[in-house]
Formats: sequence, C-alpha cells, structure tokens
Amino acid sequence: MPRTRHTAAFALITVAALALTACGSGNPASAPAGAAGDGAAGDGAAKGKVPTTDVVSSVRKDEVAAKLLPADVRAAGTLTIAASVSNPPGATYLADGKTVAGTDIDFADAVARKLGLRFTREVASFEAILPALGSGKYDVGTGNFGVTEERRKTIDFVTYINDGQGFAVRDDSTLKEATDLTRLCGLTVGTGAGTTFEVTLEESRHLCTDAGRKPYDVKTYNDQGATWASLQQGRSDVVMSTINGLRYAVGQQEGVRFLNEFKRLDVGFAFKKGTPLAPAFQAAVNGLKADGTYDRILKKWGIGASAIRTSQISPPEIK
Repeated sequence: MPRTRHTAAFALITVAALALTACGSGNPASAPAGAAGDGAAGDGAAKGKVPTTDVVSSVRKDEVAAKLLPADVRAAGTLTIAASVSNPPGATYLADGKTVAGTDIDFADAVARKLGLRFTREVASFEAILPALGSGKYDVGTGNFGVTEERRKTIDFVTYINDGQGFAVRDDSTLKEATDLTRLCGLTVGTGAGTTFEVTLEESRHLCTDAGRKPYDVKTYNDQGATWASLQQGRSDVVMSTINGLRYAVGQQEGVRFLNEFKRLDVGFAFKKGTPLAPAFQAAVNGLKADGTYDRILKKWGIGASAIRTSQISPPEIK
C-alpha cells in the first residue's frame, strides 16, 4: 500500500536508520566502554538527535561491590561485553556511525566504573548474543533483554530497568488499541527476529483461529530500520517492539503513532547461567541508584517510567 504523506521525509529517515543499524551486522566492531561523547542535556527530545550528555564519567569505584567480583576478574580488570546496537534508546550509533550510545551503553559503562573494570565492547546481532553467552564467547550481554521464564532456564539476569512490549501504527490506521492480540487478527505485524515479541505473536496466533477469525501475519526483521520501513511503506499494519523504543521512534519520525503498552518486562544484563558475576553487578546497579547516576541516565533518555525499585538477580517473569 503506497503512502501519500511524508514519503520524502521518511526516505531520508530510513536510509539513515539502515545505514546505522547495518554497522551492527556482519563483522562485529570492537569499542571500549565509555566511548559515548559529551553534549547538552535533554537534547534527545528533538527530532533526529541522540542525547549525548555525559552522565557516567563522575561515577566512582565502589570497593564493596568490587569485592564481590571473582578474584580472577578483579585481577584481570576486564570483561567482554556484547551489545546489540539497533534500537534506540537502548543502543544506537551517533552521527559518526561508530560511537555507540543509549541506555544499555550508559548503564554498562556506569557499572564498569562502579566495579573498577574496563569493558571490551563488541557489537553483535541481537539474536546471536544469548547463545554466545552460553558458549563463553562473551562475559555479559546487553540488548534490552527482557526477563522471561524461558530465558531464565539458560541465562542469568541482573535487572536495571523495566520496559516491555507495545505497539505502534501509522497515523492513518483505524486501530485504536491492541490490549488483546485478537485485535490484530487479519493484520500484518512487523517485529524483530529472535525477540520476545516474535515468540509472543507466534504462540498466540491461534487466538484468532479459535475465535473464527483470520490469523494475523508475522513479518520479522533483523534491524529496526527495516521494521519501520515495513510500517511506513504499508507492508506491515502494526509494529510490535519495546515500549521505550516505540515511544522514542515515533518522536523521531512523522506519520506514525504509539498505540499502547501490551506487557511489562524487567530488563537486565544477561549472563551465562550460574555466573559468579551477578552479585557484583547487582550491587553496582543499586549503587548507581544510591548516588543519583541511575536517575540521571533515565532522565537523559526520557524513560523515567522504566525505573525499578531495586536490582534483582533473575526475578520471575512479570505476568
């Protein structure tokens, strides 16, 4: 279905988005933690801008938290962290196409400072990170990973925000809300490959046929640029993604609107099951809450509603 509004503007947005997200595929780039630059506070609210305020460099080492690290990690002083970089405000690239920025990046860099560590960051595709943790390729992963019962079987989490699942549509959509997945019957839903959204949609597709209605069609994409392009160009009727990611995206482009939240999930650093690193990371996150850094990160990215009371290690999935 061709669009008649905002076509030229979206073409530019899509080209830029695809160019940036493509940097996270193929051969992963390596970058040290703390690579994000400085800038003016609050500038992320403007269209086309990624906030670059420095809210991390003032964080000081917490000796109590650091002592919770295994002795060999303290001695080495480094960990390898895999980052999925394709979905702001979780993680994206700045205009140079190399520097990563986002909530995941700021929280990881702040935790590194709390623990007196240096993270070697490798950009990896979202769907590749969790299996790679199990193989020992990476020590920790970030990618707005929601805590689910299925993931808890093989992955340990240390939570730092609460996000979840939601929907967005074009402005011309007649869909008013999708609090029940049967509202999507007969439509095409675009979402990320290997995500909780894909799992939720596939597991619930039967709800439409059970109700005697045409099931929705699920189209998956490996980056957010392609997902939004499918919506804007009429190949998808609805996008399902992170609540924070959707709210951020609709503020950066014309012709689309946030529809509603569907389900909340805790989000955390991801580790191989049985990791000895979790207690130290939990103490570090709670230390960031205590010294005010936590709130500064949330304010920078405009996600105050995602605050958690305290960091937890692999809590049960929010039902």
